[in-house]
Amino acid sequence: MRKIHIEKNTVQETLVIPLYARMLCTKQYPNLFQDTRAADMMAQMDYDFSELEQKGKGIMYRFGALETAMRQYDLAWEVRDYLKNHPRAAVVNLGCGLDLTGESCDNGSCKIYNLDFPDVIALREQLLPKMDRVRNLPVDLNDTTWFEQIDASGGVVFFAAGVFYYFQTTQVKTLFSKMARRFPGGRLVFDAAGKKAVRLMIQSWVRSLGISDVDAYFYVNDPERDLKPWVSNAAVLARGYMLGYNDLSDPAVSGFFRFLSRVADGMMKMRILRLDFCG
Repeated sequence: MRKIHIEKNTVQETLVIPLYARMLCTKQYPNLFQDTRAADMMAQMDYDFSELEQKGKGIMYRFGALETAMRQYDLAWEVRDYLKNHPRAAVVNLGCGLDLTGESCDNGSCKIYNLDFPDVIALREQLLPKMDRVRNLPVDLNDTTWFEQIDASGGVVFFAAGVFYYFQTTQVKTLFSKMARRFPGGRLVFDAAGKKAVRLMIQSWVRSLGISDVDAYFYVNDPERDLKPWVSNAAVLARGYMLGYNDLSDPAVSGFFRFLSRVADGMMKMRILRLDFCG
């Protein structure tokens, strides 16, 4: 089988990092997280994983991988919770990359949509076979004409993993307010962090992108206060990113990682946020 070449320093390469993290956590924490297809996708790639393998030996990299896994665990929990009462809903993965959370939540009757930029969708379709009730849409999330392609007649649950950190606050405000008006009865679930954490996250790429106004990027210090003015018709709920859905009591998770998880959820204000749009 001919492998798919992944160029260095491209958007496609950025998709490899969370993919490797999910594979790593599937091996290290099998009782907490399973993404068996991550390794299958990696096997199809013509890419030198040696640098990631070396980084994967470091304690902070492994904690970052655990963060990636717990984020997917949390978002999947919320999607499945919505599907309990809306079994024929649209499940919409915003900025999907190579993530298969939507497919993993398939109940046999929902409709699954994966949205991302055209080059990302092109790679996704090379790596993954077509599935019934799954549509891959090459879009810019900020161009909300994509709303028209979502069949929300049975309800709709949107989710986004690690996406909105790269959006400016004004962009997120516009997107959320439009979604709340267009999809009453729907749900939006995403991860966010406080101002301090976001500044730490983006400082490594600020210089390369020429960003001067770091504070323009989306962060959430107080979910109710920060988000409610944008979506007055929505209920705002928040849980800890690392410990809000799972106490990480699995013996494979070290005490030090549980300590770091408390810091992430506490001081760093890392959360899973849920907006339920009132109908």
